[in-house]
Amino acid sequence: MKQTNQQQFTIDLSKIEGKGDFPCPNCGVVISPDDESDSVYSIVDTKIHKDTLEELVLQCNKCGSKIRLTGFLPQN
Repeated sequence: MKQTNQQQFTIDLSKIEGKGDFPCPNCGVVISPDDESDSVYSIVDTKIHKDTLEELVLQCNKCGSKIRLTGFLPQN
């Protein structure tokens, strides 16, 4: 069995411009919220706070990196 060193990254969506597309911080493949095919990334975990999405963890299907997305909630 081959062991891989999985990279982990955090991206604050409130700090990126555009429609929510961003490159994987490890391999550069474009991850888009409009992609519903599950070919580029998979959703690993979600964190909900008061019926609102607070955090999402994705896994890049190209390189295996885990990407924690924050910035869904408006700042007070």
